Amino acid sequence: MIDFFAKFGRSARYSVGRLGLFGKFLGKTLLYIFVPPIKLDRIINRINFIGTKSLWLIILISAFTGAVMGLHGQHTLAQFGASGRVGTLVSLALLRELGPVVCAIMVAGRAGSSIASELGVMQITEQFDALKIMNLNPFRYFMAPIFVASLISVVLLTGIFNFVGIFAGYFVTGGLLGVSYGSYFGGVIDFVIFNDILYGSIKAFVFGGIVAWVSTYKGFYTGRGAEGVGRASTEAVVLSSVLILVSNYIMTSLMF
Repeated sequence: MIDFFAKFGRSARYSVGRLGLFGKFLGKTLLYIFVPPIKLDRIINRINFIGTKSLWLIILISAFTGAVMGLHGQHTLAQFGASGRVGTLVSLALLRELGPVVCAIMVAGRAGSSIASELGVMQITEQFDALKIMNLNPFRYFMAPIFVASLISVVLLTGIFNFVGIFAGYFVTGGLLGVSYGSYFGGVIDFVIFNDILYGSIKAFVFGGIVAWVSTYKGFYTGRGAEGVGRASTEAVVLSSVLILVSNYIMTSLMF
């Protein structure tokens, strides 16, 4: 019994220590965002990697997401004689929930895993130690630009995701199921308000920070060897996805 409590205590102490390190890592990253000089070239390069190279994936996923939402929404609403409001259903679902959540998870899977692997390789090859010897701070040159770029990229990609998804929903409901242009987009205009767009953008902003935070942390504190890099990449995607879903519930309960 004593051994059990001793093991439990050591495990709890280790977990609390890692949680504190996780929070300290975020604090240092946020601090160096505002420490001049701002590395604009690095931020732009990261936006290109996180945002531009994820664009076609986001367009493809959003098109089929909007199409499926339109298909199911029209069939469901038709049972209540409200098939003309399918545009309202699709737009609100995308703007409030699906857009920021699905987009952020896709970015975590494509860019977050790559970032964790990249930083993990730098860590096991002692490149970060070399930077410190040259009096160059890794948080200024890597973590802060990645964080800023992820915030910007996820917000912009979410806007594109919502736009494409809404029109994809119309192409399915209008082209295949006969819902008129006026009915579909009339429902969008009549029921979508500014707060729906604002709240979705806030979620995307937070999710972008989560993806960057988790990916850079897992890469920076990766284990040794190729196995450690692979584990860091996997854990970055899994933990990012879990935190995105948890934070989405918390923000939804506060916003709506």
